[in-house]
Amino acid sequence: MSLLSCNKPFPTLASGRASRPPACGGRLAARAAQGLIAAMVLLSGCSRREIVRPTPQMDADSRFWVRVLLLPNATECTVAAMSPMHVGAHGGVGPVDGPLRVTVSDGRLHLGATSHSAEEVTIGTEEPHVFSLNGQSYRGRLRLVRNSDGRTFNAVNIVPLEPYLAGVVGAEMPAYWEPQALRAQAIAARTYCLYTKNRFGVQRAWDVSSTQASQVYRGLSAETAQIWNAVTATYGKVLVSRPGQSPETGLFPTYYSSICGGHTENCERVFGEAFAPLKAVPCPYCKDVAKMGMFFWPMAQFDRATVTARLIERYPALEKLGEITGIVAIEKSDHGQFARLTKVRLTGSTGKTETLRGEDLRLTLDPSGRKIQSTICHIVPWGDGWAFLSGRGWGHGVGMCQCGAEGMARLGKTAEEILQHYYPGSAIASLY
Repeated sequence: MSLLSCNKPFPTLASGRASRPPACGGRLAARAAQGLIAAMVLLSGCSRREIVRPTPQMDADSRFWVRVLLLPNATECTVAAMSPMHVGAHGGVGPVDGPLRVTVSDGRLHLGATSHSAEEVTIGTEEPHVFSLNGQSYRGRLRLVRNSDGRTFNAVNIVPLEPYLAGVVGAEMPAYWEPQALRAQAIAARTYCLYTKNRFGVQRAWDVSSTQASQVYRGLSAETAQIWNAVTATYGKVLVSRPGQSPETGLFPTYYSSICGGHTENCERVFGEAFAPLKAVPCPYCKDVAKMGMFFWPMAQFDRATVTARLIERYPALEKLGEITGIVAIEKSDHGQFARLTKVRLTGSTGKTETLRGEDLRLTLDPSGRKIQSTICHIVPWGDGWAFLSGRGWGHGVGMCQCGAEGMARLGKTAEEILQHYYPGSAIASLY
């Protein structure tokens, strides 16, 4: 059974208009475009009729599927679908009526009244290949992976790359932004996903998370016609480190952040790794796009006890410092009117010192990133702790500035020009 009801319609795409076919060629591109503009699935039974596009790329090669961690270490969830579900070790047993309440106990996964001893259980659906997890809709399949503790599980969305991107681009940028900015975001997000999948996915049961720890992914709720246009117009396009490289050897982590504050940062000074296209570049574009209250952020304060506790919890080796008594910036990237803190020295009550990257300090003290929005700020003693003053920008500042990309697009720059500015020396290549 479906969760569709007159009072709570299943989430759908905002527009029924067909997306523009991708500009690039190839049989796979053509099939995906045809799937995207194929006959719509009409859901009825209520006074209003909802439209959900069939999910494209369901026959894509496994290299172009993505495993997205939706729920880590969950104890229960509810799964439903607008079409029959198939449940089993490989999603092959069914059809099954829903919704299904999923729990785990005694080392077994329980889906409704059925118990599974397998470590992984996959839930597939029929066209349009959409399921709901705790009321949020996603394309593709759902994989439930029991953890070794026997009491929790991970919920992982198995989804083709292009539909995944439709749920990312619309979550990372407003859908009403300029089409060229959305296209630049699509290419950057596609590249980042594949780089992360290839580098880290082999070591775990998922490739990327659905949060800012990777890139934000919201499934169908992020989709609009404008977002799908950006995804299909850049179908299969990725960035490589230099012209002539193939996607197999040239992918790099195409980091991006909300507001660079006026100048991006070298990757190695933030994340400790150097990549040729991730060099600091000026950005005079984001200030005119970002809201003033987000471009400049208010003072943030943290007392000494909080600072000490959070640092030692994240970095147990810092316990040798005792209570943190001093924080001093020892490296900065100077950009004239402002500077980004890239390394700080911590001093403790034991007299010992240690250094830490500025971005690591920021996210340790404020994991949400909403108080200390960036490391473009001044750290000063304040009462029984420290204050972070004169802040500007939002995020780590490496790679593409999202507000800057929108600013460039408003000036008539193309997606290619935007990407070349923020990832200098890189080139666009086609995966398929």
